[in-house]
Amino acid sequence: MGRPRGAADVLPTSFADSVISHGVETMGPVTRRPTRKAEMMSRIRERGWVRSLAAVDRPDVRVVCFPHSGGSATAFSEWPAALPPGVSLVAVQYPGRGDRFGEPPMDDVTAMAGRAAAELLRLPPSEHVLFGHSLGALVAYETALVLRDAGEEPRRLCVSAALPPGTEGGDSIHLAPDDEFWATLCGLGGIEPGIAESAELRELLLPTLRSDLRAHATYRPRPGTPPLSCPVHCYHGVGDPLVDEARLAQWARVTSGEFTLSVRPGGHFHVATGVGELVADVVRRGPA
Repeated sequence: MGRPRGAADVLPTSFADSVISHGVETMGPVTRRPTRKAEMMSRIRERGWVRSLAAVDRPDVRVVCFPHSGGSATAFSEWPAALPPGVSLVAVQYPGRGDRFGEPPMDDVTAMAGRAAAELLRLPPSEHVLFGHSLGALVAYETALVLRDAGEEPRRLCVSAALPPGTEGGDSIHLAPDDEFWATLCGLGGIEPGIAESAELRELLLPTLRSDLRAHATYRPRPGTPPLSCPVHCYHGVGDPLVDEARLAQWARVTSGEFTLSVRPGGHFHVATGVGELVADVVRRGPA
């Protein structure tokens, strides 16, 4: 209670690791200035939106993962080991993190989805199962709409730790001054102490974290959008302080197909609990 929705949508361990590996040298508690590599990253051309985590020549289905606010494609690095044969795995890499650290972040869910969908449509033909966590659930939903409009509606949409489109609102943490914004995130336990105490890392992380939370807070579905026809499955973590379980049934409105809900232990970041079981369920729910 009392936590601003969206603020704890930040588990920047993988994000911070990617920042460190792409331009900040650390040695214990000492943080040095960004290296020349970070400066070079700011001048490189834009990289693609989709990263292959488990390649299959002719996959039966392609699972596409969309990370949370502050998250990168590496958030799903444990998934390949749990995949059955014939299933490929790709993850979306938002700008401003990982190998895209030098690019400006994007704070528009619909625009993010359009860019991701465009790359998915260029991949070798395969049915898609989309899985999005928190902010990623909204990006995955919008991506499903783009794929549908292109004649390639996904086989299934899986959404996790997110309220249904149109039920978000009122979040304003992204508007707070830097000190208040950072203190709020640190107070929620989403920032490791070593990172929280580093002024230089804070400077590097804040723009992307703020952008992601702004994207989540300001997203609104387009009026009059026809519903999907694919099944939609929702995952909820017990005790998630940011998501009211009673409202999750409203995800059924985004499809004329089947809607189902699973409740798992682990709170907002239940995806870190029982990874193999979660992956098996996502894949098992893939076939119609």
